[in-house]
Amino acid sequence: MRNFRSIPVLALTVAVVFATNAHATTKVLRAGKVVTPEGRMLTNVVIVIDDDRITSISSAAPPQGAEVIDLRNLTLIPGLIDLHTHMTYFWDGKPGTRPLAQPRRPAGVTTVLAAENARRTLETGVTTVRDLGASGEVDFAMRDLINMGKMVGPRMFVAGQGIAGPRPDAPNPDYRQIAENRVAAGADWVKVYGSRGSYQSVETTQTVTFEQMKTIVEAAHAKSRPVAIHSYGSSGVSDAVRAGADSIEHGIDLDDDTLAEMVKRGTVWVPTIDHNRYYVDAKDEFGFEADTIPPLRDYIAKSLESTRRAFKAGVKIGMGSDAVFSMFGQNTRELGWFIKAGMTPAQALATATTIPATLLGHANDLGALAPGSFADIVAVDGDPLTDIDVVINRVVWVMKGGAVVVDKRRGAAVRR
Repeated sequence: MRNFRSIPVLALTVAVVFATNAHATTKVLRAGKVVTPEGRMLTNVVIVIDDDRITSISSAAPPQGAEVIDLRNLTLIPGLIDLHTHMTYFWDGKPGTRPLAQPRRPAGVTTVLAAENARRTLETGVTTVRDLGASGEVDFAMRDLINMGKMVGPRMFVAGQGIAGPRPDAPNPDYRQIAENRVAAGADWVKVYGSRGSYQSVETTQTVTFEQMKTIVEAAHAKSRPVAIHSYGSSGVSDAVRAGADSIEHGIDLDDDTLAEMVKRGTVWVPTIDHNRYYVDAKDEFGFEADTIPPLRDYIAKSLESTRRAFKAGVKIGMGSDAVFSMFGQNTRELGWFIKAGMTPAQALATATTIPATLLGHANDLGALAPGSFADIVAVDGDPLTDIDVVINRVVWVMKGGAVVVDKRRGAAVRR
């Protein structure tokens, strides 16, 4: 699967928040503690970085002439991966406005404004996202600008416009052609909305049939593109798994047969428990009616129980925030739910590192601190192998591709 492409999808005639690549060729990080891909802790480590890659991890003395960054009072973990965002959903919080009642903006304006969502995401330690649904090819533009070094943000794998079921009075569309069109437009992933359910609604009605899902999956896979299928209900999840989806988004009440099939196929489940918590907390921002909140709370409880059962069954689980609007900056709170579902901190950390890196086809250069990997590195204050809250709330410093993009150390100034 090809990634990190730069497809000219949008002509911008405005100044975007550009970044520069003004970092030294070789950098050295002196770390007090480093978490390995296996979930072990190393101490007194020297990490050498050339350009955007890690070249060595050892206890050897730093090479002469290199820029040395002293992080010996912190613990280093890999840059985190959020498997489900909507980066282009921007809201500035202006009084008298609501996230879902904003004026329609030109794609170029949205691209510029959404840079704020990208910045907030980096501050959580998330250096890579899979963005699952955007209009106007704004996500393509953001991906390409970030890859070109013209915008500061996480590495993005994007899906463009998601594929949804037909309206009740409309004929069935040619799903194979639609999937092929998504790939031709520049999508890294194909996103399918297999059911209803969004924002304050937790309706589970399936809207795309098994055969339609299978047609989309086969068409996307023939073009070497993976597929993510959204389903709030159990029937849609079951059909999506059997249809060959690479990942399932949301879902509750997963039965034992579906869990077993997910384990057999290696399907990654992204439960997004925390996004419904966000809607409960942000109900006033959105103007949700009071009677929408109890169903959201009930869905959260069912989602947590399903995650507990899936984890026990051996299903691969990935961290996805489903971040929109004011949720950016809260991307990693899903990890706390995974602890409640029975994971250890190391297992929860894997849902945001090694598991999603493999799903994205980048097990060799994302999701781990190892020679050859991208220098996506996060420094936290504390021990993430004993307390996952360290990852959620105590990110101090972030490097993405060899460039420092977040530095909250006292007296530090980030060079962008």
